[in-house]
Amino acid sequence: MSSSKRQSILPRVQSGPKAPVNFSSSIIIADSALLTGNHTINISSESVVHPRAKLDSSNGRITIGRRCIIHERTSIGAASADPKPSESRDGVVISDYATIEVGAVLESGGTLIGEGCLVGVGCRVGKGAKLGKHCTLTPHSIIRPGEIIPDFTVVYSNGTRRTDKRGVSDLKNKAQARQIEVLRRLIPSNPAKFQ
Repeated sequence: MSSSKRQSILPRVQSGPKAPVNFSSSIIIADSALLTGNHTINISSESVVHPRAKLDSSNGRITIGRRCIIHERTSIGAASADPKPSESRDGVVISDYATIEVGAVLESGGTLIGEGCLVGVGCRVGKGAKLGKHCTLTPHSIIRPGEIIPDFTVVYSNGTRRTDKRGVSDLKNKAQARQIEVLRRLIPSNPAKFQ
């Protein structure tokens, strides 16, 4: 008799030590999210962590602000290929209202994602990079280690950049709050599993 549940063809992800966590009571975190590492993982109120998102605090503390959305198969706190040690104790800081989309990688080591940023599908943000407020990285963009991106910059995957002058940051924040309310009903949350 065969099982009706689909089996993944991907190999099982190796998990490290259980990370110390500090969660707000209003977060939404899926059972199948993977939180590992030695440093603290802080997640602020009304943020969402999708299934199969990986938060690895082995290389530094991870801080996620209010009303952020971390999509599936993201890797936050990934080890950098750059062998130089980081000057920051923070691994990754994600400010309020940021969205990290599917398959994005944020390397650990003083990396800062500004308020209202959108990190697109499959993007890679290098160690120590700093994104200003309301930046947009289009799918498969790469931000080099230590690079500083000014506020309201749109970065395209071919390296072209422009300044976003639409002035829609308040509308984006309201839309993000509405999306979180929908996700609250769709994603079964179990924060107690990680504490």
